[in-house]
Amino acid sequence: MTKKVLVLPGDGIGPEIIAEAVKVLNLANKKYNLGLELVDGELGGAAIDKHGVPLADSTLALAREVDAVLLGAVGGPKWDTLAGHLRPERALLGIRKGLGLYANIRPAKLMEDLKDASPLRRETADKGFDLIIVRELTGGLYFGKSGRCQSENGETAFDTETYSVKEVRRIGKVAFDLARGRHGHVTSIDKANVIESSRLWREVIHRLAAQYPDVEVSDMLVDNAAMQLIRDPSQFDVIVTSNMFGDILSDEASQLTGSIGLLPSASLGEGRRGLYEPIHGSAPDIAGTGKANPIATILSAAMMLKMSFDLPLEAEEIESAVSAVLSKGWRTADIAAGGPSIGCEEMTGKILAEI
Repeated sequence: MTKKVLVLPGDGIGPEIIAEAVKVLNLANKKYNLGLELVDGELGGAAIDKHGVPLADSTLALAREVDAVLLGAVGGPKWDTLAGHLRPERALLGIRKGLGLYANIRPAKLMEDLKDASPLRRETADKGFDLIIVRELTGGLYFGKSGRCQSENGETAFDTETYSVKEVRRIGKVAFDLARGRHGHVTSIDKANVIESSRLWREVIHRLAAQYPDVEVSDMLVDNAAMQLIRDPSQFDVIVTSNMFGDILSDEASQLTGSIGLLPSASLGEGRRGLYEPIHGSAPDIAGTGKANPIATILSAAMMLKMSFDLPLEAEEIESAVSAVLSKGWRTADIAAGGPSIGCEEMTGKILAEI
C-alpha cells in the first residue's frame, strides 16, 4: 500500500536538512519497497511568502489526507516584525492543533561516542542517560487566552494557562504506556506549589497512576527538574509535563546529548498519523552554509517509519547507520568540539553508505 508523506521543508536550514532526510527515505524506499510517496508543501515563512499566511488552508487539508508529515524548521529574521498571528511559528501551533497532535515525544539519549561532546562533567556523562520527554502539545499557556489591556501600570500583556482533566489524562496515558515498555518509571513535572493548573495536573496524574500498578510515578517541581537534569539525568526514564515546561526542558535535555542537532521528535494524536521534526530551530545564521547537522531530521524520518508505518526494522537500520558513522569519528561542526568536521551533505553521504 502507498504510504503518503507530506514534506514541509520550512525556513532557514529546514530545506537543507529535509533534503538530506529525503535522500535517506528514498534509499530505504528503494531497498525495502516501502511504497512511500512524498509530496511537498510550504509552512512558516515560506508559506507567508507564497500564501500570505504561515499555514494555508490547503496545506492543512493536505496534511489531514496524508499518513504522516515530515517537517524541517520555521522562522527567521525576515518575518520577525510581523504581527503575532502571522509569525511563522504560528504555523506549528496551527498544524498541531489542526491534526489533533497533543503528544510530543522527545527522546534524549547520550551516545557512547559523543560523551566528549556533552557539557556534563565526565563522571556524570560516564553514567549515560536514556530518557523520553512527553510534552503536552495543544493546551496550556500557548493556547490559552492572551492579549493586552490597559491597567494602572499602563499597557499590560497577559497569557493564560488552562488545562482540563481530559487533556492531562490523555497525555498521562501516553507517558505511562511508554514507561511500561521501558524501565517502568514516570516523573510528572509541574509547579503545583504555585500554579492551580499544576495542582489539577498532579491530581489527575495520581488518579491515572492507580491504573498502572506496574509503573512507579513521582512528582517533581519544574525548577528542581531543570537542576536534576544537569546533576544526574540518568535518574529519569519517562518525563511527562505541560506544553511550556516541556518546551524548555526538552531543549535543555537535548544539549546534554552534545547538540540540539541530534534529537528527533514525534507529535502524535489518537491515530497513527504523526508529525515528525527535529527539535531544533531554523538556525538562520548558518542557513545556506552547508554546516547544518542533518542527524536529528534523519532520525525523525526513522521515527516516522517506526511509529506511523510500523516499520521498526527499517527504522532501526537508519538509527544503526547513524550510530556507525558517529562511532567512526565523523562529526558536523556542532559536535566536533573544535576538531575536524564535515558538512551536511557529506554527513548524509556517510549515513547512506552504512544503510
